[in-house]
Amino acid sequence: MSRPTSATIHLDALRHNLARVRALAPRSRVMAVVKADGYGHGLERVARALEGADAFGVASLADAERLRAAGLSQRIVLLSGFDEPADLPLLRRLSLDTVVHHAAQLAMLEADAGGAPIRCWLKIDSGMHRLGFPPDEVAAVHARLRALPGVDTDIALMTHFASSDEFAGDQTREQIARFAAATATLSGERSLANSAAVLGWPDAHADWVRPGGALYGISVVGGKTGADFGLRPAMTLSSRLIAINRVRGGEKVGYGASWQCPEDMPVGVVALGYGDGYPRHAPSGTPMLVNGVRAPIIGRVSMDLITLDLRGAPDARVGDPVVAWGEGLPVEEIAAAAGTIGYELVCSITRRVRFVEH
Repeated sequence: MSRPTSATIHLDALRHNLARVRALAPRSRVMAVVKADGYGHGLERVARALEGADAFGVASLADAERLRAAGLSQRIVLLSGFDEPADLPLLRRLSLDTVVHHAAQLAMLEADAGGAPIRCWLKIDSGMHRLGFPPDEVAAVHARLRALPGVDTDIALMTHFASSDEFAGDQTREQIARFAAATATLSGERSLANSAAVLGWPDAHADWVRPGGALYGISVVGGKTGADFGLRPAMTLSSRLIAINRVRGGEKVGYGASWQCPEDMPVGVVALGYGDGYPRHAPSGTPMLVNGVRAPIIGRVSMDLITLDLRGAPDARVGDPVVAWGEGLPVEEIAAAAGTIGYELVCSITRRVRFVEH
C-alpha cells in the first residue's frame, strides 16, 4: 500500500441514523438526501445502506441515473429541479420526481408535448430567498400545474429553512407560518424539515422529512455534535504516523516556520493533508487521535503531511494509527477549528483516499 490514508464508511451507523430520524419523526416519511456523492461517503454505498428510506433526494440527474443503475427502486426527487426541456423525457424514463421552483420550469412543463405524468414538488420561498415561488403566487402556480396533462395531479408542497439550527430563533417559526398560510387551501403532501428541523422543530415534520447531514451523524447546531442527538458518525478519516522526529527547543516546524518548539520534543508526521481533503486552515492545536490519545497539530497543514505534538503520546511509534475525525473525535470539532461545518469536510475527501466499507 503506497499511502495509508483511508475513509472508513460505517454502514451500521448510516442505518442507525435512519432509525433515529424515524424515531424523532415517527409520523413522517423519510426522504434520504444523498446529494454530493452521498455527502462524500459514496452515493451507491450510502443508498444501499439506506434502502429502508421512502425516497432519495439528489441534486443532479446524473446522480439519479446512478441510483437507478444500482437497482434502487424508491422514489427519487430532483431537489433543484430540471434545467431544460430535454430533461423531461429523462425524468419520465427514470420515473423521477422533480421540484418546480421557478416560472421558467413552469413554462417548460406547459410547452411539453406530454407523456407519462411527472410527479412534482412545488417549492415555496417561505423566507430563505434562494429557490421557490413567493407565497402570493403559490395558489396560481399550483392550479397551473394541476391543469397540465403531463403533470401528476398529486402535487407535493415543500419549503426550505434558513436557520433551523437555531432552536430558539424566530425565523423558522415565521417560515412555518408563511408556508402554512400559502398552502392552506391546497391539497398535497407537505415537506418542510431538513436535518436540523428533524432534530429541533417537531412542528415542521409534516408528511415528509428530508434529512441530509443527520443521516451521516453530523450536526450543524452550534456547540452540539451528532452524538448529542443520538447519531453516530458514518465516516472515520484515518492515516498513520510515517515519521517521529526529535526537534530541539526553539526550532520551528512546517511551512512559514509558524510554530516554534517550546522545548526538545517529539514531532510526529502523519500521511494526511489538504490533498486528501483535510482542511488546510485547521490551526495549530486542532486535535488528532494517535492510538486513541489526543495530539494537537503544530504548524501548517500541507498538501500531503501534517505534523503533531507527541509530548502527550510518548509511546507513539512509526506506523501507529491516527484518526483525523470519526468515533471519539467528532468532525464538528475539526470543522469548528477550521471555521467551517462538518458537511464541507466530509464532502471534500479527494479521490486518492482509499474508501473502506465497515
